[in-house]
Amino acid sequence: MRVAATPETVKKFIALGAVVSVEAGAGLAAAISDEAYREAGAQVCTAAQAIKGADIVLGVQAPDLALLKDANPGAWVAALFDPFVQKDQVNAYAKAGLEALSMEFMPRITRAQSMDVLSSQSNLAGYKAVIAAADQYGRAFPMMMTAAGTVQAARVFVMGVGVAGLQAIATARRLGAQVSATDVRSATKEQIQSLGAKPIFVENVAGIEGEGSGGYATEMSPEYQAAQAELVSSHIAKQDIVITTALIPGRKAPRLVSDAQIASMKPGSVLFDLAVAQGGNVEGSVADQVIEKHGVFIMGYSNTPAHLAADTSALFARNHYNFLSAFWDKEQGRPVLDEEIGNAVRLTQGGKIVNERLAG
Repeated sequence: MRVAATPETVKKFIALGAVVSVEAGAGLAAAISDEAYREAGAQVCTAAQAIKGADIVLGVQAPDLALLKDANPGAWVAALFDPFVQKDQVNAYAKAGLEALSMEFMPRITRAQSMDVLSSQSNLAGYKAVIAAADQYGRAFPMMMTAAGTVQAARVFVMGVGVAGLQAIATARRLGAQVSATDVRSATKEQIQSLGAKPIFVENVAGIEGEGSGGYATEMSPEYQAAQAELVSSHIAKQDIVITTALIPGRKAPRLVSDAQIASMKPGSVLFDLAVAQGGNVEGSVADQVIEKHGVFIMGYSNTPAHLAADTSALFARNHYNFLSAFWDKEQGRPVLDEEIGNAVRLTQGGKIVNERLAG
């Protein structure tokens, strides 16, 4: 499991004038001992003791409300809230008078890049997806020319070229695979080529609606969906490994690979579904299980970043520190958020849900 603060960020928060408490054992899965936190200056105690009297609570996933009963009135809670899905939890935070700060709502603007937990976590998730798929595949990735004959390079197809997809492309290329990729956003074509992969795109189809606000993908037009399905079906049958990464904020993951397409793949091929926890891009994918269908292995983790807990925790903790320190007011001894970023991440305040994205 990941942790929201590391000894590095604890020292930095203390340097700002904060008093930091850490739950005992919180960092063990990320290879951080309680003693390391103590040496950094943190108080190590039970979760209840750490939260009692707290003005700001940092978490990876939003803490259960029962744990926050002794936090100060109006305390900030900065974590991942999954606000579109966990609406009841957001309502409960509002009623409790807490100020929920949703780290996944961080705006994708230049000055907030160092605060963007989705990007930092997706980057490592894309890497892990390729490594896990390569292990399941059980064959070599690069071409190998030996005295006994030639081993052909693995063919890897990445569907969805956001942060995770780009890292998946780069990782597969580093391992020596022949890599191709596709996305609904035409702007990603040059990004794919820049990493040495082959772009697979539908051409000359009207009604493409791939480019959404903030760099996220939106839903495709029916015409594009049909054309893409036809193109992907012919391409996917030739692949050894397929990595799917497509997500649309606030909606179920779009279906990219059907059972019929899986059946067309070579026996022993691997599908890694990075969106399995949000409904899955691949028909039949099950979180945290390897499913064999038509001789093809389908896999995906419910929490891929947690499989690299030490590195993802380090980045998550820095995202938290970069966020709060950017607004630190020395006179008040705490951060004071501005409107652009504050209004973007703030879900609740003064007993109400205040975020425009959650209106209605």
